[in-house]
Amino acid sequence: QVQLVESGGGLVQAGGSLRLSCAASGRTDNSYAMGWFRQAPGKEREFVAALTWRGGRTYYADSVKGRFTISRDNAKNTMYLQMNILKPEDTAVYYCAAGSRRVGVNPHEYDYWGQGTPVTVSS
Repeated sequence: QVQLVESGGGLVQAGGSLRLSCAASGRTDNSYAMGWFRQAPGKEREFVAALTWRGGRTYYADSVKGRFTISRDNAKNTMYLQMNILKPEDTAVYYCAAGSRRVGVNPHEYDYWGQGTPVTVSS
């Protein structure tokens, strides 16, 4: 009932920047939290950043704090992830997620997921 579509992924040099977008549609009334997760080959899906939709409170993984910025445009129902000073270890498929209960770092706390957008950071 909630559709999420990510965009903005691609190939970038180390130290560069990329901006991801997540457009939400459908029944988004109960989407209290939205976040970004990433999954590299052979690794588990990990938390990157999240926010509360109405209040705009933000949360970051230690690995990206100071480099990434999560934000949202309420009128457009769109969430963004501005990624700066990218490192090769940031290479992964990035997923947008939405949940109705709480902001959390566990993927199972989210109800809806986008298809993912790949980010590759070269040295």
